[in-house]
Amino acid sequence: MTTMPAVSECSVDGCGYNHDGCHAFAITVSGTNGSADCGTFIPLARKGGLDKVVAQVGACQRTDCSFNSNLECSASGVRIGAGQGSASANCLTYQPA
Repeated sequence: MTTMPAVSECSVDGCGYNHDGCHAFAITVSGTNGSADCGTFIPLARKGGLDKVVAQVGACQRTDCSFNSNLECSASGVRIGAGQGSASANCLTYQPA
């Protein structure tokens, strides 16, 4: 079994899964045109997710990322931060291959 990398940091206050860290079970990294978006980002004030969880990267759709191996993230951990505008979050660990 492959270990999925943990979301080591999320600084996006406007995401419903972020309350003292990411509480989604797993996130998806997606995006186009050079942007590695957190596809799990939900811009809601209501907080959701699991009570006790270490969020992980479940899938990576950015085939041009150097950490992408067969659509799985091979980074040791990822950081999520604000994207362009208030309605997005980006994988800050993304590095073009």
